[in-house]
Amino acid sequence: MFRRLLPTLSALVLGLAGLGWGLWQLQRIFATEREDARASLHSRREALEQYALVSLRQTLREKLEEARPALELAAADPLAPAQGLYLRERGEQLLPRLALHDPAEDSPARDRYTRLRAGKEVPEEEDEPWTERLALMGTLERALERRDVRSTTDALVAYLQHRVRYVLASTRDVPSFLVVLEALAERATPEHLLMQSLLHHGMEDGQGHRMEGLQRLLLLKRSRFTRADFYFLHERVVELSRRTGTPVIEFEARTAELAATPLPLPGSLPGPVLVRSGWYLEPKDKDHVRGVAVAPAALLDILTQEMRERGLLGPEGHVSLLGTEEVLPLANLPLGVETPLWEEEEKALEQRYRLKTGMVVLCAALALTIAGLSFVAQHRKYRFVELKSDFVATVSHELRTPLASIRLLAETLEWRLAQGAETKDYPARIIHEADGLGFLVENLLSFNRIDKGRWVPHLSVVRLDELVATLRRDLEAWARVPVELTADVGERELLADPQLMRLLLANLARNACAYNTRNPVCLRVESLADGRVRFSDNGVGIPEAEWERIFGEFYRLRGQGREVPGSGLGLALCRRILRLHGGDLRVAASSPEGTTFELTFAERR
Repeated sequence: MFRRLLPTLSALVLGLAGLGWGLWQLQRIFATEREDARASLHSRREALEQYALVSLRQTLREKLEEARPALELAAADPLAPAQGLYLRERGEQLLPRLALHDPAEDSPARDRYTRLRAGKEVPEEEDEPWTERLALMGTLERALERRDVRSTTDALVAYLQHRVRYVLASTRDVPSFLVVLEALAERATPEHLLMQSLLHHGMEDGQGHRMEGLQRLLLLKRSRFTRADFYFLHERVVELSRRTGTPVIEFEARTAELAATPLPLPGSLPGPVLVRSGWYLEPKDKDHVRGVAVAPAALLDILTQEMRERGLLGPEGHVSLLGTEEVLPLANLPLGVETPLWEEEEKALEQRYRLKTGMVVLCAALALTIAGLSFVAQHRKYRFVELKSDFVATVSHELRTPLASIRLLAETLEWRLAQGAETKDYPARIIHEADGLGFLVENLLSFNRIDKGRWVPHLSVVRLDELVATLRRDLEAWARVPVELTADVGERELLADPQLMRLLLANLARNACAYNTRNPVCLRVESLADGRVRFSDNGVGIPEAEWERIFGEFYRLRGQGREVPGSGLGLALCRRILRLHGGDLRVAASSPEGTTFELTFAERR
């Protein structure tokens, strides 16, 4: 078929190519006209846009400069507020602060805190600093039990000096420090300023060594703790701070501000940029980026008001950000200055351009539609010719075979009669071939009448067991192989055309016998409780990919070829018969052990 369609397809392709080239040139002319008109219109606003751009750049830089002291303080002090500030160093976001907890699911810090409180922490022999730390804690504990103020002070100083001298793992240092401060708060009356220093401000030892307060320490070392450990220690620190009158508002606020994930801001920056989500970022160097939160819409409103006051814009003019890019380099911000007059002129320009473009698209669509319809019509023409040829060849073959058999049997019968030989089986064989020929013709005529809508079914109440009995007699008459037909239909009644039902069952049975290699052929008709009827056989089976295709007209199973007699209309006729009754036919199951068809009937009213 492709060779037949090749000239038509070539002509259509050449015609569409020529038409497409012409329409493309016409569209280019329209686009050039629009761009020239736009250039003339935009030249009147370039000066205003440049003024707005310079003003916005200056405003953004001033905001970052104003936020510089707060940014430096927040970077150095974990208790300082960091809302609206951004800092990234070496690819890591420092502000806004991130939770960065250890992803493990255990709680080593909480477990150690529990053991320390219970006095059950066992030092490891190879870990000398931790052993010394536990010994100092024990000394402090005994001094507190004796309520010896001097010994308590000496033990506390020794413990703090050991903390400055040795840096232990945070999961050891922070829980042990918390236990010491809780012991002081519970068993002694420490100075208020001392507890504030140990919990909040921090302190220096006079030699330039600084020891952070517990609140700052927990925030600084938050990445060393699991989430469960961090919030457990946070709760204990808050409780201890409130008990000792230490400020805790900043500590709780900074903890609440911890973000789970970094801000979705660009990793590399070509220079200062404005992010539509509300950030102005400025890279200090390759690994250092600082920024401040801004409200682009509010800044543009302020700029618009300023330009109106200077007489640069009318009462309804405004400045806006154009485009859809999320990250906007400050060097070329896409600012637009709009007034109603310019909008009306651009709208009229766009309307004219869209009208012209629409005409071009309409012409192209019409051309493609005409070409497609022409190709489909030509394809259907050749397809119809092929189907007609296949149908004639199939039917001619199926008609010729029984006719040749009848003629051969008749000539042989005539010769045997003349010779006086035995001929008792020849009339039966002639009848069998004539019956097959008649069944084929009946299939063709019935399919044609149903397909053309000229068959009006004569509905009546018919018992399913009577249809099965009729099928059994028909099988005995024309089946050439032994057939075992079983039925489990009870007293099921159908509202159907008896002639069509008999033709349907006969087609299913003949197909089951034709596509079968077993002896005997086993058929079963079963009525289900929900009204469906199943017809099963023990044939060769149908591949699942073919379950729907076999109901097509003139379709034959691949691999069976012409070896199995038939016109390819049997199953197509069966489905149309059921649909004529308001039901349907489908393959319920199939395997090399056999096939089960499911017949669905319309509900009786």
